[in-house]
Amino acid sequence: MNEIAAKKGHPKGLWVLFGTEMWERFNFYGMRAILTLFMVNSLMFGNAEASLIYGGFLGLCYLTPMLGGFISDRFLGNRNCILLGGTLMAIGQLLLFTSASVFASNLELAKTLMWVALGVIVFGNGFFKPNISSMVGSLYPKENKSKLDSAFTIFYMGINIGALLSQYFCPLIGDVTNSVEVVRNGVKGIEQVRDIHAFKWGFLAAGLAMILGSLIFLALKNKYVVTPDGKPLGGLPSKSDGSQFEEGEAQKAKFTTKSLIISIFAFLGLGCTMFFLLGQNVIYSLIYSSGLTLAGLILSDKSLTKVERQRIWVIYIVSFFIIFFWAAFEQAGSSLTFIADNQTDRNIFGWNMPPSMVQIFNGLFVVILAIPFSMLWDSLRKRGKEPLSPVKQAIGLLLIAISYFIIAYNVKYLGTNGLLAIKWLILLYFIQTLGELCLSPIGLSLVGKLSPKRFASLLYGVFFLSNASGYALAGTLGSILPPTSEKYIEATKKNIDLQAILDGKQATGEELFYLAQMKVGKIDQKKAKENNLNFKEKYENIVKMNNEKSEAEKKGAVFVNTYKAQDTTFTPDEFKLIADQQIVTVKYPKFGGQTIHNLFEFFMVFVVLCGAASVVLFLLTPLLKKMMHGVR
Repeated sequence: MNEIAAKKGHPKGLWVLFGTEMWERFNFYGMRAILTLFMVNSLMFGNAEASLIYGGFLGLCYLTPMLGGFISDRFLGNRNCILLGGTLMAIGQLLLFTSASVFASNLELAKTLMWVALGVIVFGNGFFKPNISSMVGSLYPKENKSKLDSAFTIFYMGINIGALLSQYFCPLIGDVTNSVEVVRNGVKGIEQVRDIHAFKWGFLAAGLAMILGSLIFLALKNKYVVTPDGKPLGGLPSKSDGSQFEEGEAQKAKFTTKSLIISIFAFLGLGCTMFFLLGQNVIYSLIYSSGLTLAGLILSDKSLTKVERQRIWVIYIVSFFIIFFWAAFEQAGSSLTFIADNQTDRNIFGWNMPPSMVQIFNGLFVVILAIPFSMLWDSLRKRGKEPLSPVKQAIGLLLIAISYFIIAYNVKYLGTNGLLAIKWLILLYFIQTLGELCLSPIGLSLVGKLSPKRFASLLYGVFFLSNASGYALAGTLGSILPPTSEKYIEATKKNIDLQAILDGKQATGEELFYLAQMKVGKIDQKKAKENNLNFKEKYENIVKMNNEKSEAEKKGAVFVNTYKAQDTTFTPDEFKLIADQQIVTVKYPKFGGQTIHNLFEFFMVFVVLCGAASVVLFLLTPLLKKMMHGVR
């Protein structure tokens, strides 16, 4: 019965997984929309620091699927891991809610809660992500795997309906601005000021969505999430009857003790190389070395046939190129959000869109285009003209390069205070969505087609490691965003010529201290400690003072400053020391030995990386076709 339905259309289990994933993605993308703005505005991180944390966090979210896939395949099964992962992610969002509730009174506690929350979400995502993707492919009979591309595109639409809803509601209640009366140079005026206490409501909404998604799966899994012949999918591995394996296919991996020992040493060696020689931080070193080590370990399995080995190599090669796509695409939550916040005219028909909501256009376009893309692949397949999966992915990389090329030329003449029209960000997200639909669901489908069943969840974990590496690279690239207009404007209010200082003019200690507060200047903590200059204490007092002032303004009360000058600033001699010893430096960011002076140069980095990756992947397609052994 279920097999006949699967042949005619898609099994009902797809829609259960669709709904579960939709609310999980509401949870994840809702948090993602406001996370970096929360870190910068409430927790006082700099843009570059927030970008690195964001990239490392997302990278770990796609590193832990390796662990989740392994535990699922060996011990708990898909179902239990999905419920465990959903529970952990809900707890993580509630911890972020708590962090956003207490930062004004206890900044250090809020930061600690944020780190704990992100860690819990990382492990929750690791249990959830590979297992729900793996179950989609298992819903279909062996002879009907041709429907996987359209199935994963529909599944991907569920992801983006969740993203679309969250990127509207979470910013709407979590990224709020209020009209405040201010006095500048003796002149009264009205300014729009962000309510830094509202972020908590966005995190709470994300947590409630994850609880709802878990309850949907718990209620419907037994009835609908079944194999084509009606047996429960994703149960304990010990109870599997092996019916999902191809005839003659090995059902268990065979890793030798020697290969496991070599993998451990390879992991340690690669991690040390990344950290000490290539200058990556601990998290990024962990992500990159884990991906390479796991790839080698799977290939060492003695049970692999020549065909299986070559198909796995195809997954690895495609995964490498996907890194560059995600490095560019995931600027949405960091650099593109900062640009939307600081250097974009977000006025739409008289309404000033919150900067964190600009990401909504990606989810909107996916929901609109997912079904047409699914129909396109089905139509081309029937006519024998469907491109190979690697060709589709090369097109996706080319499209994202084009999107950044267009926006690069539209920011070229903005200068330090011009505003980008929001229509260009909307166009960027439209083109990137076309690229995403050519690449991401197709990659998920490709892994399902090429993976030996005994490695299904683990190879999905490997595939998500390419996402992890891409997000880690996204964090690195996001951190090279040059100062945007609000930095120049804020500096001007203090009579500081930021442009001149970036171009090499000697700054005073007072100027450097203020630029360090703005997170434009970088503090040499070693030199600061040697000279007994406690920047941390000064900054914490400034944050407390600003929070107290904000609370007073919010209540319409008069702010009474109880802080002394030495609490929030340095003496003239200390300022001279800061300048003379270069304890704070202000420089343009660099990447690959090149200085990034402006937004045009920043965006061209993505054009070059993704354009080159697209061309190389396309040229490799004939070789990959042979290695796929008939799988399209």
